[in-house]
Amino acid sequence: MQEIHLVIAKNLKMLRESKKLSLEKVAELTGVSKTMIGQIERGESAPTITTIWKIANGLKISFTVLINQPQPDTIVVSKSNIQVLSEDDGKYRVYPHFPFEDSKRFEIYSVEIDPGGFLSADAHMAGTEELLTIFDGELTIRVNDEEYTVRSGDSIRFKADRPHSYENSGDIMTRLSMVLYYPN
Repeated sequence: MQEIHLVIAKNLKMLRESKKLSLEKVAELTGVSKTMIGQIERGESAPTITTIWKIANGLKISFTVLINQPQPDTIVVSKSNIQVLSEDDGKYRVYPHFPFEDSKRFEIYSVEIDPGGFLSADAHMAGTEELLTIFDGELTIRVNDEEYTVRSGDSIRFKADRPHSYENSGDIMTRLSMVLYYPN
């Protein structure tokens, strides 16, 4: 993990250059001296929280834009590094490959359900949808007093802002991909 002042240095320089602002202009907008802005950008100075807030407010950006490390363009997620979540005495297992991020409106999981495995889910926030693709086995989904059986190779999309349930209604493990999409 990179030291925070070096992360801030990279982020500030990138932001300033992308907005085509001079050091003088950033100093004028933020109330932080040109010398200090230069030192921060070069990683020579670790700014205080107050200074970071001045810069964020002056540039009309969020505080986290300055302190977050940019994500790489490509990320490989190894299943062995994912913290599995389980229900129904371990018969229902969820692997959060891409958990929710504020900048994205979705999250992606893989799910394994042993034969007879069951999960009852509460309603998610209004407008939430789930998109499932079954790779092995079959899955019975109940939503709105309706029942749907989806088999290997099939997909289903449904409004998940109401109670719903999943059950492996077959005799082999069900494996599926789950995308939860959240409205703005």
